[in-house]
Amino acid sequence: MEERIRCKPLRAKITDPTTAAGFIQNGTNLFISGFTAGYPKLIPQELVRRADGGERFKINLFAGASTAASVDGSLAAAGLIQWRRPYMSDRTMRRMINAEQILYKDDHLSALSQQVRAGNWGPVDVTVVEAVAISEKGQLVPTMSVGNTPTYVKAADKIIVEISTDPAELEGIHDIFIPEDPPYRMPIPIYRTADRIGKPFIEMNPDKVVAILLSPETERGAVFRDPDKISRDIAARILDFVEHEIRKNRLPAGLPWQSGVGDVANAVLSGFIGNDFFLNLDIYSEVLQDSVLELIDIGKVRAASGSSLTLSQKARSRFFDELYRYREKVILRPAEISNAPEVIRRLGVIAINTAIEVDIYAQVNSTHVMGSQIMNGIGGSGDFMRNAALSFVVTPSTAKGGVISAIVPMVSHVDHSEHSVGVVVTEHGLVDTRPLTPRQTAEQIINKCAHPDYREQLREYYQRAVRMAGGHEPHLLKEAFYLHQRYLDNGDMRVG
Repeated sequence: MEERIRCKPLRAKITDPTTAAGFIQNGTNLFISGFTAGYPKLIPQELVRRADGGERFKINLFAGASTAASVDGSLAAAGLIQWRRPYMSDRTMRRMINAEQILYKDDHLSALSQQVRAGNWGPVDVTVVEAVAISEKGQLVPTMSVGNTPTYVKAADKIIVEISTDPAELEGIHDIFIPEDPPYRMPIPIYRTADRIGKPFIEMNPDKVVAILLSPETERGAVFRDPDKISRDIAARILDFVEHEIRKNRLPAGLPWQSGVGDVANAVLSGFIGNDFFLNLDIYSEVLQDSVLELIDIGKVRAASGSSLTLSQKARSRFFDELYRYREKVILRPAEISNAPEVIRRLGVIAINTAIEVDIYAQVNSTHVMGSQIMNGIGGSGDFMRNAALSFVVTPSTAKGGVISAIVPMVSHVDHSEHSVGVVVTEHGLVDTRPLTPRQTAEQIINKCAHPDYREQLREYYQRAVRMAGGHEPHLLKEAFYLHQRYLDNGDMRVG
């Protein structure tokens, strides 16, 4: 353990979960590491144990983004969460947020750390962070994510560290840089994906550490399905379009790629594997998945920058076995750097993000079902879509086994307006909205992206809206959600 906790005075802080969790009481603002990976394991278990034993208390939980069912789900089910920010995707927590049993505020991920440093989220009473090591001077070496942890550690009154069994060789993969806050903020000096601008550890005041836990818990790997035909078709359309734009000199070659989380995202990156046009890829994203390792393995990636590595169990094992090789290509940064609008725009990122539904004018709903029931947070999609050199929005053309069209007359909730959307893609087709008027966009999305079973309904709505309402973006507001109503009439409004 001396190799993991190299700061000798801190070894006296090693304790058990019960003692450590004693610093967390009713009303505590609890800030934890975790950005789809790298979340604490022992403290959440201990808090649930206390609740199961009859103790009644509530905490306000702030993470980097989503965690896992063992954190968000377990704490929510135990009735322990008063407030939760920012992004979440847990089924139990989702249900309780929609029932107003948990207070929730969704946020753009790039803006969080600055808000915390400004005190806008209240005092950082306790920060719990997972790490692989503590240096001689008390600096933290994170595990598989960075997220907002550097700011949470900096602002914390008390710090609890869970030392993970993940390989200590992760040291060196992180690039920790906290920008100045306004006014007079200096530029973030990233000009290429591979640029390292910070330190390989998180600065920490050892005097704030109140407990250190030796955690035997390992992270469960993510579960990714093999790309289905729909995902492969969407991926092929994106790659064909970008290649075409480059060949026509409308898009520079060599721009970095960002891809959101999920099966379509993995399919897009996997599509590079057998593609001879795209070589020497740069990936500037927030979450790196299995397909990134596959591309590194075949020599197609120059650099892959993100805020976390969310890998399947098989990919985690491969990554740890060959860390010496992957560490040359992979960089993990704070979310305010991986998602920085300034950097995204400077690098000219090509962004790919998913939607729940897209309307005929290319407005996007990525968070809510039927406009009211939250499915997940907005995450970093807004950071990338609004600032990308080219922004793709992807979705299968139907949902719930074909019962509802994902292309609708008007989205029931707007996360991304038409002004942030470049290209809309489904398995049936692709529409580049950039050179089109709203009416031209509507006609093409209906004809190319909508499922054939729904095109006539959408066409009929649009044509009546043109005749009866007119205007720049014709709508019949009382009728705009008739496809959503059909969904309700089928009695399938379950969320989660």
